[in-house]
Amino acid sequence: MAFVILEPCQGEKAAECVSVCPVDCIEEGPEQFFIDPDVCIDCAACKAVCPVEAIEEEYDLNPEQEVFLERAEEFFANR
Repeated sequence: MAFVILEPCQGEKAAECVSVCPVDCIEEGPEQFFIDPDVCIDCAACKAVCPVEAIEEEYDLNPEQEVFLERAEEFFANR
């Protein structure tokens, strides 16, 4: 399981999540930050500090939000 950064991050990009991640799995993309689902250890530190509440667990996503997991996977696959 991994955490996923959702739409509220777009344009906001506050970055508190990056500084608290113990495994450095969060990177900045062009419109938002992304969490590498293969590196995330599910500690939830990022979720706790997100000022716009943009971070959810992968398994709690509704069908409309699943696109954000796909975008994160694509972001890290193309690096």
